[in-house]
Order: sequence, then C-alpha cells, then structure tokens
Amino acid sequence: MPLIDVQSSMMLVIDAQQRFYPPERADVDAAALHEMFGRAAWLVAVASRLGVPVVVTEEDASVHGETAAVIRGALPKDAPVLPKWTFGCDANPEILAAIEATAAGTTILVGLETDVCVAHSALGLQERGKRVVAVHDALYSPGAAHRNGLGRMERARVELVSAKELVYDWLRTVPATRAFFRSNPDLGDPPGFSL
Repeated sequence: MPLIDVQSSMMLVIDAQQRFYPPERADVDAAALHEMFGRAAWLVAVASRLGVPVVVTEEDASVHGETAAVIRGALPKDAPVLPKWTFGCDANPEILAAIEATAAGTTILVGLETDVCVAHSALGLQERGKRVVAVHDALYSPGAAHRNGLGRMERARVELVSAKELVYDWLRTVPATRAFFRSNPDLGDPPGFSL
C-alpha cells in the first residue's frame, strides 16, 4: 500500500466518550483507556493543524456522555459531532454524509470499541470504496476484545498503523516534520511514544 497522503485523509473519531465504560467494569484498564484518549486527542490536534477534516460520533450520549474533554479540546471548530445509532458509521446517513462531504478517499479511524463500532465502520466504509486506516494504538476495547477487533480488521485487509506511522506518513520529510513541530510547540510530546 502507498503511504497515507495527508491531502486525501479525513479522521473519524468514533464514540470516544469518557463515560462509555461504567466505573464498575472490572475488565476495563483505566490507564490504557486514558492513554488512548490522550493519543487520539494528540492525533486530532495534528490533523487539525494539517487541515485534515475531522468528524466525531457519539453513541447514545444520554448514557455515555460527550466525547472525552481532552479530545473535544483538540477538535477543529468546524468538526461535526454527530449522534450514532448503528454500530457502523457508514450505516448512519448523517455520519456517512459528513464523511462524504470531506471528499477524502482515506478514512483514518480512532476511538471505541475496536471490535464493534470501529470494526463495523472499517468494514462498511471499505465496502463503500474508501481506503480505511485504523490507528491501532488510538483504539480501545477491554481485554481480548481489542486484539479480536484488530485481527478481524487485518483479515479484511483494513490497514493498521500506529499513531507514529500515521504522522510520519503525513509529514514525509525530516525538514517538514521539524518545521511542523517547531511551529506547533503546544502539541508537546505524543502520549506513549516519541518522534
């Protein structure tokens, strides 16, 4: 597969809601979830600075609450935040219309849950002719469900990349990377890895 082109990318933030998992869920790794939210927020901020369109979904916000504050704070002002009532984003007409409105051929996925909403969205968007890239370290499901979701997407030939790989694909050169981060010092270090 070719490198991921920043000019043909859009980012889909799927159900990255702070209250998605009830606190009594023993199988949820709170630290891993927190790190995923931070990494997704950092990627959203990078996308925003590079002019990559961002679309956000929220599954039943009356139960799961809003998108995590750290991600909301990084969103571009014009990013639509849309309700989602089916697991696959492509099966929600309003969300699909927002994705199509970006005219991007490549959809970058981050959020929850790897094995359900992310996987369903990846497979559905791929079936509609999109190049789909799932950022495996900016996704989360508890326990084995994360690995199961990644495996399902990989078998379906959805591209799996790390946040680091995505940013380097977008920026391409040493001078461009240095210039971008020098002109955006508030981005700080990415959560959980170094550039």
